[in-house]
Amino acid sequence: LTVNCLDQHVERSPDRVALIWERDEPGTAVHITYRELLDLTCRLANTLKKYGIQKGDKVAIYMPVSPLSVAAMLACARIGAVHTVVFAGFSAESLAGRIMDSECKAVITYNQGVRGGRIIELKTTVDEAVKSCPSVKHVFVAQRTDNKVQMGERDIPLEEEMAKAAPVCTPESMDSEDMLFMLYTSGSTGKPKGIVHTQAGYLLYAALTHKYVFDYQQGDVFGCVADIGWITGHSYVVYGPLCNGATSVLFESTPVYPDPGRYWEMVQRLKINQFYGAPTAIRLLLNYGEEWVKKYDRSSLKTLGSVGEPINNEAWHWFYHVVGEGRCTLVDTWWQTETGGICIAPRPSEDKAEILPAMAMRPFFGIVPVLMDENGKVIEGNDVSGALCIAQPWPGMAKTIYGDHQRFVDAYFKVYPGYYFTGDGAYRTKKGYYQITGRMDDVINISGHRLGTAEIEDAMADHPEVPETAVIGYPHKIKGEGAFAFVVVKEQTTHVDRVKEELKTIVASKIAKYAVPDHILVVKRLPKTRSGKIMRRLLKKVVTEQSNNMGDITTLDDPSVVKEILDAYQKYKEKNSS
Repeated sequence: LTVNCLDQHVERSPDRVALIWERDEPGTAVHITYRELLDLTCRLANTLKKYGIQKGDKVAIYMPVSPLSVAAMLACARIGAVHTVVFAGFSAESLAGRIMDSECKAVITYNQGVRGGRIIELKTTVDEAVKSCPSVKHVFVAQRTDNKVQMGERDIPLEEEMAKAAPVCTPESMDSEDMLFMLYTSGSTGKPKGIVHTQAGYLLYAALTHKYVFDYQQGDVFGCVADIGWITGHSYVVYGPLCNGATSVLFESTPVYPDPGRYWEMVQRLKINQFYGAPTAIRLLLNYGEEWVKKYDRSSLKTLGSVGEPINNEAWHWFYHVVGEGRCTLVDTWWQTETGGICIAPRPSEDKAEILPAMAMRPFFGIVPVLMDENGKVIEGNDVSGALCIAQPWPGMAKTIYGDHQRFVDAYFKVYPGYYFTGDGAYRTKKGYYQITGRMDDVINISGHRLGTAEIEDAMADHPEVPETAVIGYPHKIKGEGAFAFVVVKEQTTHVDRVKEELKTIVASKIAKYAVPDHILVVKRLPKTRSGKIMRRLLKKVVTEQSNNMGDITTLDDPSVVKEILDAYQKYKEKNSS
């Protein structure tokens, strides 16, 4: 696998740039060639071997995006070890849970991380986590800052060891179905599950989708701003681009540091050709206005991509018209941690084929989507909605949940026997295109009408003063379920009550009267995970008044948001009852 990602390119064009590290500090990009990346990878691989890491062993990587974290992933792959990258913002408890579940023998981390101008304590978090992880024999510590951290007996200074290591490491010979990595993802229930991806099919699928969905051409600079802690970073920052001999950007910062022009200044300076990011960031930036975008030259851009959740219309149009100046292809990509790579996207397609806003549209080569009804029957024809399933295997599909194959079978293959169930609902248009309507577990039933909360959110997001919304169902005496909306309004908004009435009108006119939320609560922000997904189950607990039992909130970007929303809800309730 690493031969495909490194050695083949080093033989042909060793000085081609593999990685451009856009460090947190503005304007300080570091370029790493394929030759340099192979050298880093081999030294790191030899260091792991020296400390007893062998084929099949598990290694946790708790690092922000950097050339060294990419080398750590590749070093594991080179010696046949299995990496599990844990997003460097997760708490010690989340990290420990993942280390214990996957039985890691080592952890690779940095002394500290840097994000948005702030220092993040990484080594301290790892120290806290490994207290409860007897399987961990060594912690390899790299230096991101000059600050000293406590080093104990199992701690090994990584760069010092790499400097002593040989720069050549023969790659382990692997079977196509040997494990490559594990990545933890939340289910709708229970603890996070370790999704397992294997070697050959995964790499093939990541490379092909990278090439064809984004129309990647040799010499392009590919800018996926995702973190390596989630699947997008694995497939479209590391494995797909490197297998294709691409130049891949590593983005360590945030979209608003030092100001909301960060992405676009970077696009101008690094001459990025493909830009792949999340709708949540686009909605955030749209709030700050167009001048931050228009300040910078974006003429290098050819393709824009959206990932992580269905993109709403307003964000799509802003991304397409403002960022892409109406001349870049915009691909709204649908896929999952479990699928390994993009499954439905507007491209590849016939030349100049139409792209409809906010729609994933076309299945990738070999992907056979089907829609299923409540009785588990395939729904034929167009202009229909149902549960989105995939009818035949594809190379990138996950192979199991680590240590719990039964859970894997139950979650994905039991619901509709003979099909992979995605957990998402979808609409097939009159022309046969696919539009993802949201998670099936976010479907509510109002007076017998089946409705995805995402549809209500989409409708409300069309209001110019409402950048973000989250809608959840709650038990309603008469209708069975009602819709409760949490909305964020723009800072300069003064007439909040007027906005609420306008939102009701919009939902009524876009969907139907029955879809209008019974309650609209204005909050400062929504509870989000670090990859930008809204944690709707927390909102549900607030509304159903089970706030004393919030469950695991360690994956939240900022856990203090919970109290903020609870307070707003209490005030709202008191006002209503008076």
